[in-house]
Formats: sequence, structure tokens, C-alpha cells
Amino acid sequence: MDGQDNEQPRNGRDGDIPAGRAWRPPALRRSGRTRPGARRGVRRAVVGLAVLVVTLAGVLLGVLAGGQVGTDIGPFHARLSVSPSTGGGTTIDIPPLGALKLDSHDGPTHLTVELGALDQGRVEALIDDPASLNRATQSAVEEVQDGVLRLGLRTIGAAVLATLVLALLVFRDTRRAAWAGGLALLITAGSLGTAAATIRPQAIEEPTYEGLLVNAPAIVGDVRQIANDYTRYAEQLQRLIGNVTQLYTTVSALPVYEQEPGTTRVLHISDMHLNPAAWQLIRTVVEQFGIDVVIDTGDITDWGSEPEASYVGSISLLQKPYVYIRGNHDSPRTAAAVARQPNAIVLDNATTTVAGLTIAGIGDPRFTPDKSTSPAAGGLNPPTADELITTGETLAATVRSSPQPVNIALVHDPAAAGPLSGTCPLVLSGHTHRRQIEKLPEVPGQQPTTLMVQGSTGGAGLRGLEGEEPTPLTMTVLYFDQQKLLQAYDNITVGGTGQAQVNLERTVVEPPATGLPASITPTPTPTR
Repeated sequence: MDGQDNEQPRNGRDGDIPAGRAWRPPALRRSGRTRPGARRGVRRAVVGLAVLVVTLAGVLLGVLAGGQVGTDIGPFHARLSVSPSTGGGTTIDIPPLGALKLDSHDGPTHLTVELGALDQGRVEALIDDPASLNRATQSAVEEVQDGVLRLGLRTIGAAVLATLVLALLVFRDTRRAAWAGGLALLITAGSLGTAAATIRPQAIEEPTYEGLLVNAPAIVGDVRQIANDYTRYAEQLQRLIGNVTQLYTTVSALPVYEQEPGTTRVLHISDMHLNPAAWQLIRTVVEQFGIDVVIDTGDITDWGSEPEASYVGSISLLQKPYVYIRGNHDSPRTAAAVARQPNAIVLDNATTTVAGLTIAGIGDPRFTPDKSTSPAAGGLNPPTADELITTGETLAATVRSSPQPVNIALVHDPAAAGPLSGTCPLVLSGHTHRRQIEKLPEVPGQQPTTLMVQGSTGGAGLRGLEGEEPTPLTMTVLYFDQQKLLQAYDNITVGGTGQAQVNLERTVVEPPATGLPASITPTPTPTR
């Protein structure tokens, strides 16, 4: 109509209102939709997270698969490897002796150096030519440095390559794979760079020892003499290579002893006196020497108290029969704690047969944790001597009445061994903290009896530090043939706290016709 001024928009033109809808401003019509920019941001975040996950997986696979190199260190062929870790650090494996663990660096990488097979030809050449051995140990540091550098480059290359392959398989996009590869390079190089930047050469001053290296820290020298700079750290590494080389050659220098099939191996220990490090040493010898039975002639604790009872829990870890008699530092509750171990046998005027050996044993009649019976106490007074002799006579009667011939008798104090002469071929004891082997006075018409007194497998505990020289840790491996006769024995001695020596001495026993042991042929393996 001609008079109308407010004409409404029509359908079919810009700005027209669709049929059936009320008119709204354009801004209101777009408010219910996701903006394209927001959608792109979410998509990029998801893709970025996926790239990060794939990168981490690729780095992990690459490090595990390629983070290792082989290198020669002195006469050893060593294997260097790196693995992910939250605490960093370095492990030096020296099979079968054990390992050194060093808090050498921080960061998410752990370095392992495993000294593997020996080149026998190189070892013999080095031993024959001291100058060659000196040159080999001097070059050991450079060989380790070269190996670590090659390990780092190989690890970075393996991590990046594994990440690229994994990213291409997942994304099928070269751009995203390139981003993942670059991120892998940054993560791996950054991790190794953190380790290099935080390296602590002085960490060798406070290593953690495992295996046979426990209580033999001098394999790397006296830690108090180790300097705080890399130069002297390198000197200690040179000494380690030389010392371990000598230690590995011990077996070839031992007297020849061909073990017969069916040989029974017994480990004799005594007087551990709560030394926790003794257990690791025992476990290593049990494993490496193939021990069948462990015999403990007492004084496993110091005071025989209830809190000390937890110390004997390590017996079960040996997983071998453990025959024990009580020492004068062990209380009845100590013996009860030992008896609770699934592999332990406590003897107190009784016999048992283990691995074909018939063993008789009796506990010490005294309980004197105040050290009044120690070797430094001035010897035995007559009443105590009579008490011990009576104990020996009691066990001798038990041995004679045994339905099976007794192969080994056990007493804690060798003063109780006299009455056992002629009842069995071998008596084992401890108490004196000093190794000793002797023949008991012979009884006419009876078999000769050998008394073997063990030193202290625990280095006499804290009292081992009271003298001018620390008490060494000792144990003996006894070899019995199928007739259960002693054929040979290996005396193992680990230098006491702060000392630098590990000795292995083998004695081959002469045939029973003489009944006398062959002269001892010492084969020391000094680690100074």
C-alpha cells in the first residue's frame, strides 16, 4: 500500500527471514556454532599429544634395542649399555665377583659397564710382561671414554631411527614423523647431556658393593686415598683393571684337583657376629662354588637378644641346607630363630644326614655375650675347661651310638674337641677367630681325627676393629668324595675393613693311607 513506511523483509532476498522463523540479528544466529579457530586448536593439541606419546615410545624402544656397545678394556671384552632410570647412576658388573654401584650422575639414564670374557692369550701375555700390563691399565681409561662416547652416539641414533619408523607407521605423514624424530633427538641428547653435566667423579669414594666385592672395597683401592678430580679417578680405574685381572687368574694357579662326579661341597662358616655384609659374601660363594650344605659353628649374633633374631632371616635366602650349632654368644632364642628358617637344622647333641653326610653337633654350654670367653680374655679357667670337655664327651657318646657312621662333628669351642678323637674323621669348630688345622691326639685302634678351626666369617663384628689390624673374613669350602672322605679344601680370606686383599688357598688332601693333608699351596690374589 502507498501509505506504509515500515516494509518487512521478503523471502528470497538477502536478509530475508526464512518461513516460520522469527528474525534475529546475525551475531545471535552464529552464537550456537563452534568457531573454526577453536576446532583447529583442539585438533593441534591432540596431534601434539599423539606425537609426544609416539616419540617417548620410540625413544624407549630405541634405547633398549640399540643403547649398547662392546669394547675392549684391558684384557676384558666389556659391554656398555644405557637404560632409562629415574635416579641415574652407574653399575660396574664384574662377574662372578659382584658389582659396584656408583651415584655417578643425575638424570633419566643409567650406565652399566659389564666386564665380560677374558682374552686368555692377552691375559697370559700381560702377566708374562709387566710392562704390557702397565700399558694396558693406562689405556683402560681412554678405552672407557671411547666406549662411552660411542655408546652415546649409538643411543641417540637408535632412538631417533626407532622414533621415525614408529611415527611413519602410526601417522603415515612425513611432516609429523619429522617432528617426532626431532623431538626424540632433543629428549635423548638432553638426557645424555644432563648425565654428562652432572657427572660426579668422586662418587667412587662411596660405592655400594654387591657379590664377592662386599667387604673387599680395596678392589678399587682405599676410598680414603681416592682424590676428588678425574685424574686420580682414572688412576683408580687403572688399578681396578689390574687387580681384577690378577683375581681372575687365580683358578689357573691352583693345585690340580679333579672333582669326581658326586662330590659334595660343604661351606664352613663361623662367628659372623651380626656382620650384615657377611651374608652377601656367603651367598656369592654358595652360588659360585655350587655348595650343597652350609655348616655354621656358632656365634651368629653378639648378645643373643630378641632384636638380633631378625639377622638370621638371611639363612632362608641361601636356599641350601644350613646346619647350625649355638655359640657362646647365641642364646636359646637365637637358636629358635634359626630353627624357624625353612632350610635350617639346629643340632644340640643330635645327628642329621644332609646330602649324604652324617653330621653330629652340640651347642656351646655357655652363654657369655659379655666377651668373658673371648680369646683376649686370657684363656680358660679350670671350671670352664672341664665344662667344655664334658660337652665334648657328651657329643662323643652320641657319635658312637649313631646308627650311621658320623662324617663330621661340630663344636663351637675347639677346647671341646679332644674327646671326639677317634670317633669321626673330621671335627669343625670356631670361636677363636683364627683359622687352624691340626690332628687330634690319636686313640689306639681308632681312626685319626682332624680338627679344623674356622676364623670369623663376620670379621669378628665390631670387635674385629679393636686390634691393630682388622680381623679378616674367612670361610672354607670342603670337598668330599662319594665315600664322604675329605679330598680337598679351599680357604677363602677377605681382608678386614680397610684392607686390600682377597686370598684363595687350596689344599689337596693325601690319600687316607697317610691321613695327612698335603702341604698348603697358597695362591693369594692381592688387591692392593
